[in-house]
Amino acid sequence: MKFMEKLTIFVKRAWQQKKKIVLVTGVFDLLHQEHIIFLVKAKEAGDVLVVGIETDKRVKKLKGIDRPINDQFKRQQQVGDLPVVDLAFILPEGFSSKQEQLNLLKLIKPQILAVSSHTLHLKQKRLLMRQVGGKVKVVYQHNPNISTTLMLRW
Repeated sequence: MKFMEKLTIFVKRAWQQKKKIVLVTGVFDLLHQEHIIFLVKAKEAGDVLVVGIETDKRVKKLKGIDRPINDQFKRQQQVGDLPVVDLAFILPEGFSSKQEQLNLLKLIKPQILAVSSHTLHLKQKRLLMRQVGGKVKVVYQHNPNISTTLMLRW
């Protein structure tokens, strides 16, 4: 069974059980305490936490050619192994387009898109979430002293 079919079955089951689905997307390259705190707070916003992991190709565009440190499958496994995460998956290759983002949101239909306070493009994300009947919720105040980028500089 293809992963998108598994994702579809998973979210349909959550809807049938009247569970509040929370979606998070991100890189999660070198998993650290701030990632975990963010994911715990995201899970507290609902019943089911679904995490989309950025592809290696997209991470290189976002973070530079030396990134990611861990490939997308390793990052998916590490995030998926956390007790607060119900399902981790790799985002579609074209996830940078608004249409691809909307397609994914229509598939998952999350009630909440959980973000941190330093998340970019909040206005665009709010507009997309309104189209699927959900909302963006800032669940975590960014700690500028801890990040994968800073960890790599040490």
